[in-house]
Amino acid sequence: MDYEGFFSERVSALRDEGRYRVFADLERRVGIFPKARLHRNGVEREVTIWCSNDYLAMGHHPVVLEAMHGALDRSGAGAGGTRNISGNTIYHIQLEQELADLHGKEAALLFTSGYVSNEATLGTVAKMLPGCVVFSDADNHASMINGIRNSGAEKRVFRHNDVQHLESLLIDCEPGRPKIIAFESVYSMDGDIAPIEQIVDIARQYGAMTYLDEVHAVGMYGARGGGISEREGLADKIDIIEGTLGKAYGVVGGYITGSHALVDFVRGYAPGFIFTTAMPPVVAAGALASVRHLKTSTEERRLQQEHAAKLKAALKEAGLPVMESKSHIVPVLVGDPRRCKAITDELLDRHDIYVQPINYPTVPRGTERLRLTPTPLHGDLEIAELIEALTEVWGRLMQRSAA
Repeated sequence: MDYEGFFSERVSALRDEGRYRVFADLERRVGIFPKARLHRNGVEREVTIWCSNDYLAMGHHPVVLEAMHGALDRSGAGAGGTRNISGNTIYHIQLEQELADLHGKEAALLFTSGYVSNEATLGTVAKMLPGCVVFSDADNHASMINGIRNSGAEKRVFRHNDVQHLESLLIDCEPGRPKIIAFESVYSMDGDIAPIEQIVDIARQYGAMTYLDEVHAVGMYGARGGGISEREGLADKIDIIEGTLGKAYGVVGGYITGSHALVDFVRGYAPGFIFTTAMPPVVAAGALASVRHLKTSTEERRLQQEHAAKLKAALKEAGLPVMESKSHIVPVLVGDPRRCKAITDELLDRHDIYVQPINYPTVPRGTERLRLTPTPLHGDLEIAELIEALTEVWGRLMQRSAA
């Protein structure tokens, strides 16, 4: 077989569909975010980032940087092995304690990413519960889908946020069979929020465990940043709360929280935990500082929500197709992959504004979009510049398409 030819052909297909992903060579610099330096063709220039998942700019916060500098000097760069062999440190232990406390749970377990925490936990729990069936929201993240698939457990998909459909599927399941309902709190591409209380009530009625992905909500909502489940007073009713340290907390890594027995079970059986080198202690120290800070500081959340509301209002006023969103995520519908890529290219090339196009398979075909994520540091000036640039680019490209 012509392996290289096969690979090249498939990449060409991505280009033909307008789905080929181009990575910008960006240099984030402390003190100027949301500005960054773009390196292209031997030339540097300053651009404004509008698509970062560092939602609260904690990746630049002095508290986090100071903690990381201190840990680096004390403990060095790497962890030295898996948690079971030589990769366990006081930073890992303290971070797990803080995360368990954040969600009001008995224990927590760290992973190297949110993807791994979802895949490893769902893959292990669903596999080992005898005869388990997993009820999965249709819009769940790929990491959850892959974890469920890898478990080999039966999967039943319910329509997105459709509680009645979920209940109809539960009714058809044998009463004594182990069940897991897996869903997210904030869905990252539409910015909508799950009906957590209704799902929890149904889960209890039908004897199902609940697995809640709070990746896009931790740090962002609740009095201490515990997510939507904390904001709505429901964290104690969720069996497993999963989160990330790579978005609002500004570092990298994932975790789960739950009972001692559940966390110990995953720690002892999940290959994705057992055989993976531990998070570097310097990263754990930075995440620890970030979690502690956002438990007491509300200013970052307040400013972010304020700027998100201003951006939504400005987009509507400008007549741009901003999608309805009840969260901090601001999606703007384009509906075509080539046009979506063209808009983002023009924003970058003509206006020094960096936004990545969101195309299939991240979102369904025909719903391609821009996904804007204002932070506490995107002020009135940045919003005005974005609206002006987007209005100009949008109008010109739409006229060109009509012609």
